[in-house]
Amino acid sequence: MKLLVAAAVVACATLLGWGILARRDEAAVEAQRERTIKVPQRVTGKSGAPVITVDAETQQRSGIETGVLPSTPHPEQLRAYGMVLDVARLTELSNNYASAKAQVQTAQAKLAMSKPAFERAQKLFNDTHVVSQAQLQAAEAAFGTDQASLVAADAQVRTLTATAYQEWGSVLGKSLVEESPTIKALIERQSYLLQITLPPGVILSTPPVAASMEIGKAARGEITFVSPATRIDPKIQGLSFFYEASAETGVLPGMNVLAFLPSGKSIEGVAVPGSAVVWWQGRAWVYQRTGEDTFTRVAIATDLPAPDGGYVASDLPKDAEIVVQGAQLLLSEEFRAQIQVDEDQ
Repeated sequence: MKLLVAAAVVACATLLGWGILARRDEAAVEAQRERTIKVPQRVTGKSGAPVITVDAETQQRSGIETGVLPSTPHPEQLRAYGMVLDVARLTELSNNYASAKAQVQTAQAKLAMSKPAFERAQKLFNDTHVVSQAQLQAAEAAFGTDQASLVAADAQVRTLTATAYQEWGSVLGKSLVEESPTIKALIERQSYLLQITLPPGVILSTPPVAASMEIGKAARGEITFVSPATRIDPKIQGLSFFYEASAETGVLPGMNVLAFLPSGKSIEGVAVPGSAVVWWQGRAWVYQRTGEDTFTRVAIATDLPAPDGGYVASDLPKDAEIVVQGAQLLLSEEFRAQIQVDEDQ
């Protein structure tokens, strides 16, 4: 019996030992696997701008392309701040004006009937006394009422016209009175009205007929000059203008946009394409080649947009070689390196 117990104890100990050894082997294999798949560190430079090292084979495989972008003159554009206005008040004025005009037409029609009736009754009363004095007085009263109604309706039209001119300026006010296509498009939301305000102290004597706007960091659209604004933005305190944007641009009332107004001057700079720009911490960056296999991230200004979605940068070094395709991959490489550093710590 004792021999059986001893044998069972030895068997259990042996099985336990095998289990421990198996777990150690699995842990070793898993650790070796992690070491095998760990991404090599390609980012160096803890102080200052990080340097990303990517060999030629990886560059080709990842589609990273570079180019030396020439510095050329570009039309200078003033940066301004815009807000898409709610034209509910303009719509209300338009409806009230249309109603007042209808009242004028109604009063004119009534007067066109009551005036001859009164004149006829007056002639008959004076010449033949066929019409009684009571009938004459009733015709006169109807004529007088219609005259007063026409005067009141005319006054309402003049008041609404003056209100439209005061609130929206001569251009939009006249468009409202004449029921032009501009007002119709704004009311039907085929287009939207923007108030564009220049920074304080910036003067633009002649606002450009055509300008552009930027919504967020990607979407852009064209805007068309309408008239000087009738009020200023109290937060900015600069010169303001009314511009019109098509509904196809995606703007909606209440949106804030950046506007770029041509100043008529030129500025020297490099047209950086949109594919070369990456965004990080609210700023625009490009990657500059600093060696055969090395790249560094450089900030660029976004004051002057380029036609293809990029920006005209006047602060890049002369003949700088910029990553024009694959910049987002380099930024991802930076982020991955930061994650690896955090995990190691």
